[in-house]
Amino acid sequence: MNSRQKIAKLRKHIVNQSSPKFPAEKEAGALLAAAAGGLKMPLKLSLKPGEKFVLNGAVLANGDKRTSLVIQNKACVLREKDIMQPEDADTPARRIYFPIMMMYLDAETADSYYSQFALRMTEFMEAIRDRQALALCVDISKDVMTGGYYKALVKCRTLFDFERERLSYGSDGISKSAARG
Repeated sequence: MNSRQKIAKLRKHIVNQSSPKFPAEKEAGALLAAAAGGLKMPLKLSLKPGEKFVLNGAVLANGDKRTSLVIQNKACVLREKDIMQPEDADTPARRIYFPIMMMYLDAETADSYYSQFALRMTEFMEAIRDRQALALCVDISKDVMTGGYYKALVKCRTLFDFERERLSYGSDGISKSAARG
């Protein structure tokens, strides 16, 4: 019996053992099923007053009070802090992030942004030698190729840190070490 079968058997047992007196057991069975990959968990989005986010291409803004939303099905969601404007794609890692973000937000134009992503990722990978960063680039590329755009965005933010540490960008856009010497 493989692990998936064991989880299914356990889930069935938990659900069958639950009664109206113990609805939490039934809920635990549902959570177990979701963890096993059988169901998708809802996304709870906690929003600050005035916070904006994109939901399936529509820009929405929270009102003047803290709010929580629960998204029950698959949707493309990005918070305001994760949204990048074209003019903000001003470093190599950000030039990788931007087309991934656009592929995530607008599946209809994903093909046109894929070529931009591939070019920028190739340029980045040719310029670096750090094994961890190269491995991360490969992981990001795999996620993009399989349509895992959100996963790729999360991983791409790590490249921002790598870039910041290695290049030490100053306010004028050149590295501090290059400015000295």
